[in-house]
Amino acid sequence: MRLLFAGTPEVAVPALDALLDSRHDVVAVLTRPDARSGRGRTLAPSPVKRRALDAGIEVLTPGSPRDVDFQARLEELAVHAAPVVAYGALVPAAALRIPTHGWVNLHFSVLPAWRGAAPVQRAIISGDEVTGASTFLLEEGLDTGPVFGTLTETIRPRDTAGDLLGRLSVAGAGLLVRTLDGIEDGILSPIPQPHDGVSIAPRLEVEDARVRWQHPAYAVDRLIRGCTPAPGGWTTLPDGTRLGLGPVAPDAEVVDLAPGEVRLTKRHVLVGTGTSAVRLGEVTPAGKRTMDASAWARGARLADGTPLRDGLRLGDDSAAHGAHDGALEGDA
Repeated sequence: MRLLFAGTPEVAVPALDALLDSRHDVVAVLTRPDARSGRGRTLAPSPVKRRALDAGIEVLTPGSPRDVDFQARLEELAVHAAPVVAYGALVPAAALRIPTHGWVNLHFSVLPAWRGAAPVQRAIISGDEVTGASTFLLEEGLDTGPVFGTLTETIRPRDTAGDLLGRLSVAGAGLLVRTLDGIEDGILSPIPQPHDGVSIAPRLEVEDARVRWQHPAYAVDRLIRGCTPAPGGWTTLPDGTRLGLGPVAPDAEVVDLAPGEVRLTKRHVLVGTGTSAVRLGEVTPAGKRTMDASAWARGARLADGTPLRDGLRLGDDSAAHGAHDGALEGDA
């Protein structure tokens, strides 16, 4: 089949590579416009754009898929299907109707669970033990289209969102190729999603990644892992500066620290939570490089008993109810 591939971040590149190696013909790539990044805020192409240019494929970067020039070019390309992996913009009905077999989205959850922009992150934060990937026919609703196929993947105890997305991006690439093969062979039809089991995975904002030390240790652990590498867990020091937090390790033996209270040992920096303590791993002080928590504590001359702020506003008693045991990336 002739394909238009739509995707933007690094997590979409394995699927593009798999399609380039398949029996199908990727005639063009749709990706988001170049964006500013880095300290210099220079314009940089998306990872998918870089890979497409390396492969000598036409790249389309409209400001929106609603752009009439883009839709006219899509008509000219006469594609049979448009596979999508984390493109990052809504596709309007007018564009959805152009490919013969529609837009086939690879989504990193087992639908209808975790519809939305951050399914992997939300699954880890919520303590799910299993997640997966789905291919489905894109429609105007939020990840509501009928499903072609699924796969499952175990969430390992120390998985970060980056770890899990890395595995799913590779496994999902194979699922996407098999789905397109089945469509072309006429042996695969999408099945409507069940009405039960729907959950929503909105994009994680920076504020969502602020650690509430009153929550149980397991919830703090899940939150930080679910926010790694982006947007990145964080807390604040007594002077109000931000401290970025890499994954922590719960320590069930230390139960005498107040939430947010720091204790220093020869090898570890312990912080109290609503249950037991957690050991900090890597931290990123404001304006500095990422480093081991013990090295940071020595350099900062941190003292035992230093309180890390949880950011709760006066009158916010949500922590009194225990863990946020339910409620980084994005589909079309």
